[in-house]
Amino acid sequence: MSVRDVLATFRGFRVPHYDIIERKKWWFALSGLFIALSIGGLAFRGLNFSIDFQGGALLSYPDPKGATVEQVRTTLVRFGRTDAEVQIVNGTDISIRTATLNTSTQQAAAQITRLKEALAEQAGIKVEDINTQDIGPTWGGEISRKALTGLIVFLVLVTIFISFRFEWRMALGAQAALLHDLIITAGIYALVGREVTPATVIAILTILGYSLYDTVVIYDKVRENTESVAMVAAEGYTGVVDISLNQTLMRSVNTSLVVLLPILSLLLFGGDTLKDFAFALSIGVTSGAYSSIFVASPILALLKEREPKYQQMRARAMRQQRIRAVPAAVPAATEGLGDGRTAAGGVGSAAAGRSTARAQARPRPKGKRKPSSKRKRR
Repeated sequence: MSVRDVLATFRGFRVPHYDIIERKKWWFALSGLFIALSIGGLAFRGLNFSIDFQGGALLSYPDPKGATVEQVRTTLVRFGRTDAEVQIVNGTDISIRTATLNTSTQQAAAQITRLKEALAEQAGIKVEDINTQDIGPTWGGEISRKALTGLIVFLVLVTIFISFRFEWRMALGAQAALLHDLIITAGIYALVGREVTPATVIAILTILGYSLYDTVVIYDKVRENTESVAMVAAEGYTGVVDISLNQTLMRSVNTSLVVLLPILSLLLFGGDTLKDFAFALSIGVTSGAYSSIFVASPILALLKEREPKYQQMRARAMRQQRIRAVPAAVPAATEGLGDGRTAAGGVGSAAAGRSTARAQARPRPKGKRKPSSKRKRR
């Protein structure tokens, strides 16, 4: 394919002709590898939950001297607070999230006091100006329960909607794609060790809606094309799904790129909270675009091809192909004879033609004239 064809395909002026469904084993193997890695990461590394889920302490204070985030983190590391989150709020205040400061030992209490003194000295304020607030894991647990409830309600409503709008087999394909995106997103978070915050939960719920939108667009095109009985009879259901995917492929790719561009901008140039949100969204959008094309659609084709109606149509098409292939082998036997015979003559006609050719090529004996059938005129 030339560069001109690639650009025309990308801009939507040319419909590609990729064999996507025929290579479904490759796509399933690739998805299986990603899912296995994600499950392994969740099992052996686990998710790194923020203090919003595990509980901790929130320190906030003004910063007249304008200390940077790196300087504050360096101070926290000196006192063993390596997991602390530091943010600059409104350009003048500092917010620190760290493990709980409540302790029962005198030595730990003295260390916390020295930590506050070091932060106050760095910011040029008094220790009393540092506002300390303990956060328990109750709030994070409530967020988790509500997110799980929302996820279940979402999946149930999606199943009902797709089953009513299309059919239940399409609902199964869409659910498989959603589960695929959830597992991979959570697994990548576990593998890279990135902290799971409430913004991550919001991003994951947003991912599900985007992935479902892309799948519904493809399914709608499949439903439109399968209304043509002639197309289904000629191509089979798998062929129709393949044609529909090629017709909507660049729409899905371009939509994903348009969504990813602002997300990448937030990931590169946004604050810590925005980066958490953008990181989850970037994974989910990429995985959602992949699963809509290479997971949901092949699963639909597999389920539909098992229906008796499409099995009979496929068997009828194969019989017709065999019938058309049989006469094509006969002309090959008569090729090159140049006597104008047709395939209906068969092998006997070919042998007769060869005998005639040999008789015509045999030389006549000398001294004999060929009798004339015409009388000489007197």
